[in-house]
Amino acid sequence: MTPSRNYGTVLPGQDQEQQPLLRKSDKPWQWSRMLVNVNRDWADVVLLLCYIITGLLDSSSISIWGSFVSMQTGNTVYIGLGLAAPSESTRWIKSGTSLVSFCLGSFCFSRFHRYFSPARRWVLCVSFMVQMLFIASAALILTFGPTSTKEEVTWNVLVPIALIAFQSCGQAVTSRALKYNALTSVVLTSNYCDLFSDPLLFAPLTHNAERNRRVAAPTLLLLGAIMGGVFARSSFGIAGALWTAVVLKLVAVLSWFLWPAESNSEPE
Repeated sequence: MTPSRNYGTVLPGQDQEQQPLLRKSDKPWQWSRMLVNVNRDWADVVLLLCYIITGLLDSSSISIWGSFVSMQTGNTVYIGLGLAAPSESTRWIKSGTSLVSFCLGSFCFSRFHRYFSPARRWVLCVSFMVQMLFIASAALILTFGPTSTKEEVTWNVLVPIALIAFQSCGQAVTSRALKYNALTSVVLTSNYCDLFSDPLLFAPLTHNAERNRRVAAPTLLLLGAIMGGVFARSSFGIAGALWTAVVLKLVAVLSWFLWPAESNSEPE
């Protein structure tokens, strides 16, 4: 018979003296909660936040450097124009740097998510923390480094472009990890096509969540683009836009840290 005044619980078939007084979890609580998958319900809110960041970064970079750091369709066109007349502008070099860095980032972020489990909480937190640090590094160069003109191709131009473009794909990879494939935050053309071809385009607000996301995405990107344009024309310049993006990335990191876990997800 199990004694009533015992600190531990005696398991069937186990001698009482072999039973630990206090049963403890194998892992600390905070670390255990990092090992579960996040609940994808409403996770699209964080992905939509990334559209503001994309608009902020791309509008300021196109204003200052003449190339995109997130949306690579425009950069591909600029590369083609540059190869047709390479001596007319240096834009194609910056666009090429951005495109190569974005592709390299896609290679790295996708394999990181795939290897460690795509929707694991700690994986999402680390992914967005790395993105934040890359933007912060670019912001430090632009804040304390030498200045340059729009046509110059110097290290203090190419390195920030490479850093920002590398991290930009992390948002798109996250959308795949959480199965919100349409919310890549780096392309809008397909979004517009899907939005206006939706047979339920005019359905009530609560009846078409996919339509709502397709409306929110370009709206938020436009908001970010306006903010980036304001920064580019202010005394803060593109550095101000980058520091704002750092804050928004930090908000995303904290969101993943506090996000509810999947109900059937167990720590590993």
